[in-house]
Amino acid sequence: MVINQETVLVAKSSAKHLYEQVADRIRELILQGTLQPGDRLPSVRKLHQQLSVSISTVMEAYRLLEDRGLITVRPQSGYYVKASIKSQEPHSSDPPQQASSVDTSIVSRVYADLDIPDIVKLGAGVPSSQLLPLATLNRLMSKVIRTHPQISHTYHAFGGCESLRQEIAKKLIDAGCSISADRILVTNGAAEAVYLALQAVTQPGDIVAIESPCYYGLLQTLESLHLKALELPTSPREGLSLEHLETALDRSEIAACVIVSNFSNPLGSCMSDRRKQDLVELLNKYDIPLIEDDIYGDLSFLGNRPKAIKAFDTQGRVLYCSSVSKTLSPGLRVGWLVAERNLMEVKKLKIVTNVMTSIVPQLTVAAFFANGGYERHLRKLRRTYQAQMEKMRVTISNYFPPQIRMTQPQGGQFLWLELPKNFDVLELYQAALEYKISIAPGVIFSPSQSYGNCLRLNFGLLWSEESDRAERSSLSSNRDKVEIALNILGALAQQQLARVLLKYY
Repeated sequence: MVINQETVLVAKSSAKHLYEQVADRIRELILQGTLQPGDRLPSVRKLHQQLSVSISTVMEAYRLLEDRGLITVRPQSGYYVKASIKSQEPHSSDPPQQASSVDTSIVSRVYADLDIPDIVKLGAGVPSSQLLPLATLNRLMSKVIRTHPQISHTYHAFGGCESLRQEIAKKLIDAGCSISADRILVTNGAAEAVYLALQAVTQPGDIVAIESPCYYGLLQTLESLHLKALELPTSPREGLSLEHLETALDRSEIAACVIVSNFSNPLGSCMSDRRKQDLVELLNKYDIPLIEDDIYGDLSFLGNRPKAIKAFDTQGRVLYCSSVSKTLSPGLRVGWLVAERNLMEVKKLKIVTNVMTSIVPQLTVAAFFANGGYERHLRKLRRTYQAQMEKMRVTISNYFPPQIRMTQPQGGQFLWLELPKNFDVLELYQAALEYKISIAPGVIFSPSQSYGNCLRLNFGLLWSEESDRAERSSLSSNRDKVEIALNILGALAQQQLARVLLKYY
């Protein structure tokens, strides 16, 4: 097949590297069906001539497609399109839609199991430390301590240091928001931001509308504040059903709504701008505050960062929460809360809760933002995550039962897998622990403990590194661990389904 410049449409002025543009366009041709499974791709030298790009650019593009699991190399033959992934997306959820108290005791059990030595944390929602700019952060932190030897040990700027709040305000422009620094409160991660926001707009016993499935950390917050959860249907593509939300607002006394707006945890859904605007207008109509968790918004695979729901807020009703825990460092615990109507209340609650966020991490993150390193880091992280997500999808389709459904997120960090209704994910969870593999069972993402046939996997675990090229003749131990763990997990799922079928026949 001839792949010419018109077909690939490479733009040398793009923010993406040339080899990424070539890889992305070939990927589109594969997904569109123009390139079929088994088709032979042009040789490196031929594509170099067709596109008028360097041989190293073509090799990098093919390497990237191979890492993503889309093509395979056959010795002395060339590059070929791999067999397509036939699994469908999970269905939109159908939770009970009844307000209920929250019990997260099962989450504590899952947390405890993560302490098992040498366990492969396929379900944990943390990025691999090898993908984070730790050397740069450590250098900046050392400089902060040397430059500010006394301020590092004092109470300082209860709402957050000025330099960081200014940098966050600049950063929010990319999310479509025009926010002054004095509306920003620095918190200990996004978890504290959500906690403070909920505490400011609710009273114990109130009902909070949530996506279903939703992040179990939110359920823990609801439980600690003695709030009830109202689960609403959610699509893996478009997120929360606005139609069901409006029905719930008509029928129930809802105090607040909480949404992970971009690349949600665990589904990976991302609301369109139109639906984000419709959501704000709907909540304005009923005078309901919205708490937006946008912690994954910077992890878009499509280049442009999606807008925040806050970008459409004209009445100060949206309390916006985010952090650097998924992109820079979970341990620095630097997050933020943007509040307008409720600003004074959340500031008072912050002081009562823990006075302030440590100043050294704040100044470190501010310095990292200011020197332009954040965007460079994000570009690399997004590329790696996209490659790992696509490779994980291919691996799952090879090892898991053919009945499986899985998401195909356009950003974020997670895959959501749905198995047949009679599948018991807790049985799989327990069996996997015997092999030192931890997953996130679907039941922890629902106050009604729905999704007993689902699980969440984290593609933020490192599969391969840029520095791994010199070691390609030998297997990387981490790479081994992830693929072997998925192989074992798939075999366990196959065995369980086979036993279920035997009961019926």
